[in-house]
Amino acid sequence: MQLHEYQAKEILNSSKVPIPDGKVAKSGIEAKEIASSFGGNCVVKAQVHAGGRGKAGGIKLANNPDEASEHADNMIGSFLKTFQSGDTEFPINEVYIEEASSILKEYYLAVTMDFDFKCPVIIFSTEGGMNIEEVAEKYPDKIIKIHVDPLVGPSPYKIRNLISVFKFDKEISSQLYKIINQLYGIFISNDCTLIEINPLALVEGNNLVALDAKITIDDDALFRHKDLLKLFDEAQINKSELNAQKNDLAYIKLSGGEVGCMVNGAGLAMATMDITMKAGALPANFLDVGGSASEERIMEAYNIITSDADVKLILVNLFGGILRCDVAAKGIIEGFKKYNKSVPMVVVLRGTNSEEAKNILKESSMEIYFSDDLPSAAEEINKRLGK
Repeated sequence: MQLHEYQAKEILNSSKVPIPDGKVAKSGIEAKEIASSFGGNCVVKAQVHAGGRGKAGGIKLANNPDEASEHADNMIGSFLKTFQSGDTEFPINEVYIEEASSILKEYYLAVTMDFDFKCPVIIFSTEGGMNIEEVAEKYPDKIIKIHVDPLVGPSPYKIRNLISVFKFDKEISSQLYKIINQLYGIFISNDCTLIEINPLALVEGNNLVALDAKITIDDDALFRHKDLLKLFDEAQINKSELNAQKNDLAYIKLSGGEVGCMVNGAGLAMATMDITMKAGALPANFLDVGGSASEERIMEAYNIITSDADVKLILVNLFGGILRCDVAAKGIIEGFKKYNKSVPMVVVLRGTNSEEAKNILKESSMEIYFSDDLPSAAEEINKRLGK
């Protein structure tokens, strides 16, 4: 679960990580009032779940309250598409008005998971303000990592070694040491998968301040953080993905695809997407209904796939284990009846009650083509889509 910048900064502030003064505005009038309280010189930031806002026009500098109001009015109610958001346009429903800072130098600081090493990792770079992937490509020597033993926490000597590499003076070194430990504490206590400050800025007065902040919480740990659940902004997520979340379905919309995939099991879903591409088509989604899906969940999965205007054909690939194939077949038919949406389907069913499921589907009025395995399903896809 992603948080907005202002939400992330509230969490940072509660742990005494230094941030500039800022408040959320939902109108130009509110933005003007907030800017006036800062003396007029401020930054207006669109609050969306996408990076690269500045290049897309989602961050504007205002020299006075009227400019802040104008920027806010132009942003609120519009949509923002960035180089990181792909084809997705995020709605701007509020802006963050932040006191402008006199920046002397920008750094990058993050805590995330390194799944290769199976532990948290602290990442620091002197090239703040840039996309970290771009830094890694152009200036790999300017990125320092500290892998952390989760049972011990950040080793003080490793942090001191990191700081010594960049030869900071004593005052900055002390601030950076403290901020790194504070971030790691937030990361662990909130079950985060990412905390990113980009940039961590050195401002006038020789102080380090978090000018931007991104926090992502592990969805599987949200049951431990009921207070964080209320921070979830449903407007920032695709409606189909939101519907999938509410129905305990793993769904991701894929750009440019035309074959909707309904599968039980993540590994099987990946194989299904691969076979779709080998057939000369592109998958329109990743959808895992899970091993114990009910009729209702299958029905909603059918609705989600058929609601995608890009889908020209559905590939159903189910293995009956915990999930019985006849239950899945009944769910598909109920989805067809309830939502009155018809898309041709190529169906591969194996396992528990697969023959019964085929008979159930054959008796329906749906356009269904059965295949015995994925290679023959690929041929069927090729034939139906004219590839």
